[in-house]
Amino acid sequence: MADYIEGRRPILEAMRSGMPLKYILMADNVKRDGLVADLLRKAKNLDVPVRQISKKKLDEMSERGSHQGFIAESRPFEYVNGTFLLNAAKDYAEAHEGRALIVVCDHLTDAGNLGAVARSAEAVGASGLVIPNKRAARVTPATYKSSAGAIAHIPVAQVANIPSTLERFKEEGFWVAAASEHAADVAWKANLKGKIVLVLGNEAEGVSRLALETSDFSVKLPMEGEVSSLNVAQAGTALMYEWLRQNF
Repeated sequence: MADYIEGRRPILEAMRSGMPLKYILMADNVKRDGLVADLLRKAKNLDVPVRQISKKKLDEMSERGSHQGFIAESRPFEYVNGTFLLNAAKDYAEAHEGRALIVVCDHLTDAGNLGAVARSAEAVGASGLVIPNKRAARVTPATYKSSAGAIAHIPVAQVANIPSTLERFKEEGFWVAAASEHAADVAWKANLKGKIVLVLGNEAEGVSRLALETSDFSVKLPMEGEVSSLNVAQAGTALMYEWLRQNF
């Protein structure tokens, strides 16, 4: 399924964030200004074709009616498989005193949250993300935006089954830690040293039962306020940095 980006600034931001574009469609009646000049210059530098079509055709393509004379189509994101990600993590561990981190997103549904998780994962040196190939958010323009382009610099593996993937990681010497507000252990009292797989759950229901049962242990963040939990990306960021702190 094609992902379209509408509007001058969103397209310009997409190119600045590193999102690969197939082409840009420009209405034949667009008035040139500084923003249009920036967009066309950026497209030329990145070898993104710009094609002129009628405004009527753009209106028919537009889903939101806010194309401002421009619609772009992004290239499909290049996912990796679980084996590639596993090997990358093992290679990282060999080069970094035995530490490595893989972040598993157990059926996140918001592409923006996926991007925010990817941004933090890339920042701490995680070897990659794992997402399900069905009933879950995938990498979209919203992911590039919320990740500030980090999604282009971290491998993402799509897998058919999260629990079986966790079992495979365990067989290769990784410890699996599930993030759960019902966990007995606070994150900084748990052992997150070495090769860790961190499982982050769905925005509404958390980590699935089967993924929890497959995990070696679960961890939580202490909550002193009235709110019982954090956004998955916020919680994931805190837990990823706790892994980094313990291994630094």
